[in-house]
Amino acid sequence: MRRAGKVVAEMHEACREAAKPGATTADLDRVAREVLERRGARSNFLNYHGYPAVICTSPNSVIVHGIPGDYVLEEGDILSIDCGAIIEGYHGDAAFTMPIGQVSKAAQRLIDVTERSLWAAIDEMEDGNRLSDIGHAVQTVAEAAGFSIVREYVGHAIGTAMHEEPQVPNYGPPGRGPKLRPGMVFAVEPMVNAGGPGTRLLDDGWTVVTADGSLSCHAEHTIAITDNGPEVLTLP
Repeated sequence: MRRAGKVVAEMHEACREAAKPGATTADLDRVAREVLERRGARSNFLNYHGYPAVICTSPNSVIVHGIPGDYVLEEGDILSIDCGAIIEGYHGDAAFTMPIGQVSKAAQRLIDVTERSLWAAIDEMEDGNRLSDIGHAVQTVAEAAGFSIVREYVGHAIGTAMHEEPQVPNYGPPGRGPKLRPGMVFAVEPMVNAGGPGTRLLDDGWTVVTADGSLSCHAEHTIAITDNGPEVLTLP
């Protein structure tokens, strides 16, 4: 899983470099495919329940699962990129949201708070803590900043399949659910809206947008619980 995670991190780096005003989201998908081919990895997104690409590209009010295509990135957009990789049957999965050129202070604050909520959750991933401590940390950071948490879409355990049980909500009270133990691996993925928490699924059956048209931000890492604390497998 460490190897799969490093491939995902490399996909992120390559997409960050390519995501500039004037590029299309399809251009970013091609960049990510090149990384997979170069590293001898397979995509766990491509053909997953019919999904047609190796990354999800979700600009502005798109929360998750945006399909790469002819959308042209513009100065001031924010863009989340979610992708994964499989190495020898083991999965990695991670997402980030980035500014395209110069963005508003409000948009940058949303990105920063979402990242902080993810790292607050990771700090809770210690042997003996409870599963719900993860989501409670996300919710606490995001809502303290005046943002809302998406509730219909959640994180998950990950291993020889991309989505394994149990699910990892980004909200809820602490101290509930199974105890966290070394050897467990989770994909934790806050989805934070600048406006209300409501969502809407578009006609393509994949793209999820904010119900009120507000900006949304997505951040995710694959994290292993170890005897020495949490290990983030999808960092460069």
